[in-house]
Amino acid sequence: MRRVLIFSSPNPITPQLSTPPTPPVNAVFPIRNCRWIGPSTSFQPPVLRLHNYQRTPTPLLCSATDSVTNQTKMASQDEQDPRISKISSVIRVIPNFPKPGILFQDITTLLLDTKAFRDTIDLFVERYREKDISVVAGIEARGFIFGPPIALAIGAKFVPLRKPNKLPGEVISEEYSLEYGTDKIEMHVGAMQAGERALIIDDLVATGGTLCAAIRLLERVGVHVVECACVIELPELKGRERLGDTPLFVLVSSA
Repeated sequence: MRRVLIFSSPNPITPQLSTPPTPPVNAVFPIRNCRWIGPSTSFQPPVLRLHNYQRTPTPLLCSATDSVTNQTKMASQDEQDPRISKISSVIRVIPNFPKPGILFQDITTLLLDTKAFRDTIDLFVERYREKDISVVAGIEARGFIFGPPIALAIGAKFVPLRKPNKLPGEVISEEYSLEYGTDKIEMHVGAMQAGERALIIDDLVATGGTLCAAIRLLERVGVHVVECACVIELPELKGRERLGDTPLFVLVSSA
């Protein structure tokens, strides 16, 4: 049983009292009427109750409006990243290839510039390092260039998505439309497991047909496609609009 010792002051408190009474030895907390609460005789400390106390809430460090504002600022900073302008400057445009009227976006000149190539990989890695991605799917053929270093850097496996008759094992395939006819994209059965989170990467998005086929292929086996990523976008071909709810991230726009 806990006992509390009460010590009384020799002189009652009055409004004219100029100096506080001297506390007795081992007194702990002052209370009203000039009495003191002595130490508890048990191992539990005495309970101090504060009446009419209202806690002032700590102000929030960031409101929802602040978060949106900060995200807008961060997006603006990303757009102004000097690495992106450098990457754009080293991509060569070749007119009338592979047929008249086509402006071919040639990334081989980007690969020749070690600084620009490294910056390209770094920008993707910085975006996806904390997104819990377990697999990076690269579309043949230039998705094979960018996919493996990104996968290694973020701790994910790499799965190639290939054209027909290129993979030696059992495959699952998805057909998609071209300007003249159709084509297929394939991957090995068992390369991905249901519930995995995937990033699909290619060098360029034009009409979006290949990316759409890749998304359907992965979703058929129960994989969640977190995002599609490309180095270059041809916005006039409106490939982004064909991807539905799957986000698309690009570094360079040809517009």
